[in-house]
Amino acid sequence: MPRRFGQHSKSAAVHAVSFTALTGIPEIIVGTDLCSLLADTLDAQALVPKDTDVLVIAQKIVSKAEGRYVELGDVTPSQRARELAERCGKDPRFIEVVLSESTAVVRVAPNVLIVRHRLGYVMANAGIDRSNIGSLPGHERVLLLPRDPDVSAEHLRGELSARFNAQLAVIISDSFGRPWRAGVVNIALGVAGLPAVIDRRGERDRDGRVLEMTEVAFADAIAAGAALAMGEGAEGTPAVLARGLQWQAAPSDGQRLIRPTREDLFT
Repeated sequence: MPRRFGQHSKSAAVHAVSFTALTGIPEIIVGTDLCSLLADTLDAQALVPKDTDVLVIAQKIVSKAEGRYVELGDVTPSQRARELAERCGKDPRFIEVVLSESTAVVRVAPNVLIVRHRLGYVMANAGIDRSNIGSLPGHERVLLLPRDPDVSAEHLRGELSARFNAQLAVIISDSFGRPWRAGVVNIALGVAGLPAVIDRRGERDRDGRVLEMTEVAFADAIAAGAALAMGEGAEGTPAVLARGLQWQAAPSDGQRLIRPTREDLFT
């Protein structure tokens, strides 16, 4: 059965948000038509998308379909990669791939390598993954993030909206660690069809005070909620349909969520 998580307010007009995992999605291979696969899966579960529904899709299946694999056997580590590998205890070939996807190394510690990804994300290992990517005998391969998650999200949004004659939104999500907080949560890498950030500065709270700093990471919040239905291990449910969300702000892409370097006080 699809997993559903709902939240209800205590106000007179009850507002509910649900997250429904799409089940039965097979292993994704290079060239898989994700639009058709996701549409067929929605049909099989009798889920008819509506305007403002949001499809949250795990980055991993997008990367797989796009063929974002690198064979470690084909990688020759640089001196810089070897030096970093000594400090963090990782495979120098893996480090070389991380460096190829990064613009800066932020932190290095035993078993930890935090970098600034070429798209601006500050993250561990440039988001490069070895888990749940399918094993091939005699191969050591890793999976990179999509080349441009916003472009991928917009492509999926356009195709699926046309298929179902509904104005859908799409989020491509990935799990992130956070400074000063244990554990990981899902965040939005690519966003299409909804506001990634909702700026509430200038509004007033219940006491009439003007909000001066409040910007809501709307797409990240949706991605985090969807992760409860998606799972982080062997669940095999890499897509979730979120329903009941409301917004008025104009759509923006996932780059809107990245704090400009000049404002980054933490890295």
